[in-house]
Amino acid sequence: MYYWRLSGFYFFYFASLGALSPYWGLYLKAQGFGVVEIGELVAIIMATKIVAPNIWGWIADHSGRRMRLVRLACLLTTLSFTGVFIAQGYWLLALVMSLFSFFWNAALPQFEATTLNHLGAETQRYSSIRLWGSIGFIVAVAGLGSLFERTGTGTLPAVLLVLFAGIWIASLLVPERGTFHPAVDNEPLRKVLTKPAVVSLLLVCFLIQASHGPYYTFYSLYLAAHDYSETAIGQLWALGVVAEIGVFLKMHGWLPRFGARNLLLVATLLTTLRWILIALFVDQLWIMIFAQTLHAASFGVYHAVAIHLTHQLFTGRHQGRGQALYSSLSFGAGGAVGSLIAGYLWAGVGAQWMYAAGAATAALAGLIAWRGIERQLQS
Repeated sequence: MYYWRLSGFYFFYFASLGALSPYWGLYLKAQGFGVVEIGELVAIIMATKIVAPNIWGWIADHSGRRMRLVRLACLLTTLSFTGVFIAQGYWLLALVMSLFSFFWNAALPQFEATTLNHLGAETQRYSSIRLWGSIGFIVAVAGLGSLFERTGTGTLPAVLLVLFAGIWIASLLVPERGTFHPAVDNEPLRKVLTKPAVVSLLLVCFLIQASHGPYYTFYSLYLAAHDYSETAIGQLWALGVVAEIGVFLKMHGWLPRFGARNLLLVATLLTTLRWILIALFVDQLWIMIFAQTLHAASFGVYHAVAIHLTHQLFTGRHQGRGQALYSSLSFGAGGAVGSLIAGYLWAGVGAQWMYAAGAATAALAGLIAWRGIERQLQS
């Protein structure tokens, strides 16, 4: 099993996310865009997750050349992102963001399927590989916070270009891994998608990521509006991912011990609490620190459980499209809807209300998980 090669891809991929999520909004603000325009531009990145993973997932499942497609997507991400350096104005930047994010968002779900295929029956070891993505995120978000406080966010595009190139190089080191297709996997995808557990899981994933829309798009701007420095903002982002790493180190034991359904219910409950705290106590640093530790649940536990259940429900030749559907409906559709609504809420009724809406959305996800995720999917 190619532990370090797989881990290297996650490191660079999530380092690019660590540069993009906390600081892209600040970069766009420095370029003169308003909160509604920022919400729309970030929503483009989320929206391409709806389309790209499904197109590339279908090709990968039919061709069997999953890693070849991952390498192509990573190369095209790097090349298309260079357009950011010459794009002037809202519409040109929107076009460039649509193009590069189409390829960037296509790569990860197929690499997730490749990782799980390399792991074989030891899927509980996924978290020990994925944690290197969290480490990459921390390195980027903590290091860039100090850099941008001295230089401003104008160098962000150059940093992202280097990280995208790193993803492509890492993808070249990971070999192809085929998937075993037992006879039961001849079940049509349409039949799989009509199972109540599948419908419930995808709906929960959509709602959880929609509730994160205010966080991923506006958390840095929200903190900056309350006089937090770039360094403090970066440290708070990093703290959340440190907590996430702790979860990934434990998930291989927690899944068989507590069960996927119970862990998902806990994650939705703590996600709801997190958004309430951020909405009401943004000026209280110690509460913000505690709220960031809840990222361990709102993303760490949730994501590990979602990957586990998706792999369990979408087997054999449906694995690529299963991971693609998870990515597109949660991080794609959910993230896009959450970002758009958050921008309009901030502009219309204030920033606190967008986090209150996020809390209500996470609570609804918990109710659906409680009613719709079958107990037999526990382990």
